[in-house]
Amino acid sequence: MDKAAKKKLLKDLKQKKREEFELSLPMPRALFEELFDYLDEDVSGCDETPRVTIRFLEQKGIEAEPVLAWMREQGGYCDCEILANVQDKFHEDAIL
Repeated sequence: MDKAAKKKLLKDLKQKKREEFELSLPMPRALFEELFDYLDEDVSGCDETPRVTIRFLEQKGIEAEPVLAWMREQGGYCDCEILANVQDKFHEDAIL
């Protein structure tokens, strides 16, 4: 396989991973961005629970458990881990 073919294969793989990630989201990406901003403003000292995340989801009328289960799969068990681990997964280069 030549260099151009390898580069295209890698590009296609990255695109497929991005699409799979987007399809796996339990709520719209825009709400995740709002959640991350909300956590940035509210998490001064983590109590090792997703308390602030749950409050945000309730305010938005979103069932918390499916979102929390997805977050745990991404390494976010509490509010500070959601910011540290889950938010990073939304960066383009972190998907692959």
